[in-house]
Amino acid sequence: MSPAKRLDAATVRERIVSGDEIAILDLREWGVFGDGHMLFAISCPLSHLETRIDDFVPRQDTPIVLCSEGAADAHLVELGAERLIAWGYTDVAILDGGLDGWEKAGFEVFSGVNVPSKAFGEFVEHTYDTPRIPPEEVKAMIDRGENMVILDSRPWTEYHQMNIPTGVDCPGAELAYRVHDLAPDPETTVVVNCAGRTRSIIGAQSLINAGIPNKVVALENGTMGWHLAGLTLEYGQERNFPDLSEGGRAKAREVADRVSKRFGVPTCTHAQLDAWQAETGRTTYLLDVRNPDEFKAGHLADSRHAPGGQLVQAWDKYIAVLGARIVLVDDDGVRATMTASWLIQMGWTEVYVLEKALDDQPLVRGPHRPRIHGMDTAAAETVTPEGLERMIADKVCVVIDLADSLTYRDGHIPGAWFAVRARLKDSIKKIPDARFTVLTSPDGVLAQLAAPELKAMGRRVAVLVDGTDAWKAERRELEKGFTGMADETNDVWYRPYDMDDTNEGAMKQYLSWEINLVNQLEKDGTTKFRKFPAA
Repeated sequence: MSPAKRLDAATVRERIVSGDEIAILDLREWGVFGDGHMLFAISCPLSHLETRIDDFVPRQDTPIVLCSEGAADAHLVELGAERLIAWGYTDVAILDGGLDGWEKAGFEVFSGVNVPSKAFGEFVEHTYDTPRIPPEEVKAMIDRGENMVILDSRPWTEYHQMNIPTGVDCPGAELAYRVHDLAPDPETTVVVNCAGRTRSIIGAQSLINAGIPNKVVALENGTMGWHLAGLTLEYGQERNFPDLSEGGRAKAREVADRVSKRFGVPTCTHAQLDAWQAETGRTTYLLDVRNPDEFKAGHLADSRHAPGGQLVQAWDKYIAVLGARIVLVDDDGVRATMTASWLIQMGWTEVYVLEKALDDQPLVRGPHRPRIHGMDTAAAETVTPEGLERMIADKVCVVIDLADSLTYRDGHIPGAWFAVRARLKDSIKKIPDARFTVLTSPDGVLAQLAAPELKAMGRRVAVLVDGTDAWKAERRELEKGFTGMADETNDVWYRPYDMDDTNEGAMKQYLSWEINLVNQLEKDGTTKFRKFPAA
């Protein structure tokens, strides 16, 4: 039995409503989480706890409540609590009865992922009557050659997968920043789309809030709606927003000033940030909302990358502590201000834009590298891709891949077995033994963490150096599909367009789910979305 205390559902709900800091971490796999969870629970699977906890909960005296489904998977929260306490977390509790206890207490259970943000998108459309346009009408406008531009508010990887014909990729926080160059003619109609609804609605309303002179509409139901209307999508396109002109930047700054005044966006100095970060008993997140290339080119050492559009669309991927303070970073304040305005409307009470955030500051190049707890690099032997290739040819090893099932499906080492780290104790029974059991994961980190666990099960373990990424980098052979499955694929929440075959039924169900979130929010009663008067 873990030394963590137990809290009943009513007590946890009171803490959520209080506004005090609390992190509710659901330790089930992401796909299982998506089948049903508390509204403000953060998906943080036990499989990945070592790699995510420091970013999610950077202050070790933050109140943490761990959750699983109930008695059937209570071992997840027991083990999670033991690990957190061993790493120095001092206020760790377990939700008594888990999600089952929460539901028995009469509280709402939500399906899907990124629910607070998606529900907020529906709130925005209902509150501000964000204009929308059906896909058939957009197609007719394209065919007539009308003066219009379609701006796709998703990240590049999603846009590149599929997009509306003629659409240009311009992720959420970039919209009000770059629209002045993309649609300089005030007579140009601006259509904003995403895959479904949320980013279309928020993106279109961002431009309306910005006060641009153009007519702005959201594409109803995004690329899913386009497909369901029987229209053809494009695939593999490269259209991206252009470099920002000086005139465009000047107009974007005017936009930011208007939005800042309307929504009361506060700023802070570096000196104030330093004081907050030194403060005990209070969590401060420092998030850089620029695009990925800008972040990698140079960022503040203690900041994390959270592209503004994605932060609004899915804040629970970046922030776990309810009631925390949020400080946003960009190069001139525009994208940070637009992002802050939305977080404020969501009900976050302390959101700031860092003044002159990058001016005359030492910057770090490259991606963010999270702190990893519990790493034992001596826990297992290692093998290079060349060595593994020889071991496979000599039939002296079995390979277990701990990548998520979607990544595994898209390409894995031939003959490998798929398994979920937190469920290895069960899945290992399905995997044949060999002289060596070689663990891999995309970058090798998860494999290294799992090595001592598998070693304790009686296997001779080796870890692939730098993981499957290293294997792929050398253009070695890959196998695709759900082959060698020692576990279920419910580790991942599959979106309709992640499925092997286009699933129109899943698309319709997904869109209906988004629309109905507003009704469920009213029953739940824990959100604090804010309505602001028109400009």
